[in-house]
Amino acid sequence: MIVLALAVGIGVGLVVGALGAGGGILSVPVFVYLLGQDAHTAAASSLVVVGTTAAVSLPHHARSGGVQWRRGALFAVVSVIGSVLGSRASVLVPAGVLMALFSALLAAAGTVMLRKGWRARRESPAPANAPGAGRGPATVIAAALCAGFLTGFLGVGGGFVVVPMLVLVLELDMRRAAGTSLLIMVITSLSGLLARVGTGIQIDWGLTLAFAASSMVGGLLGGPLSTGAKPWVLTSVFGALLLVVSIVVAVSTLSGFMT
Repeated sequence: MIVLALAVGIGVGLVVGALGAGGGILSVPVFVYLLGQDAHTAAASSLVVVGTTAAVSLPHHARSGGVQWRRGALFAVVSVIGSVLGSRASVLVPAGVLMALFSALLAAAGTVMLRKGWRARRESPAPANAPGAGRGPATVIAAALCAGFLTGFLGVGGGFVVVPMLVLVLELDMRRAAGTSLLIMVITSLSGLLARVGTGIQIDWGLTLAFAASSMVGGLLGGPLSTGAKPWVLTSVFGALLLVVSIVVAVSTLSGFMT
């Protein structure tokens, strides 16, 4: 099991380091379907993996000016409230329903990212924009609460929700959005994990830390990839990966309901 966690963790870390998203989306199915954990334990374990991987990936993006510290910290602090609510709500939902919702969100996020990637390929590349003033505080708070709730409820770092919201709400370009998302992922993953204290969930720390260590190595390698590859390529590949994982999760969940 530990050898499998080490092998898969590098791939998860590469995605997180390169895109500032995707750690929880990929690690939850791995914990459930490859490592044999139930959905609630997998959600908690994935928060450890996502938080640590984002933490080691953050410095590379910060050195290249890709992190909006003040905006990211504000977004993260507000989203912590939603994360706590989502974490508490997740233990009230049957594991099968939790995974079905997870699959639906994967499919939606994958479709959006594929469309964005192909659209960006056809368009002329625009220069990176300076951080905008963003929209009103009510919109920022609503977006942060929504992202935080999904982070806590599904046990994901929230990057697949946070990155589009940073672009739309805070008007950051994709490079800054990816870097800032890592900062938010560190904070919200930690809060989601702490909120699970006392819920009776038992994390397999040996397995989880092995997964996290391998993922952190991948995160260190993934950061430079984000500056070398064309953004539309990374976006399209990630979108396709989300759709594949969504199908796998859906088939596995339906099989569980039928047996």
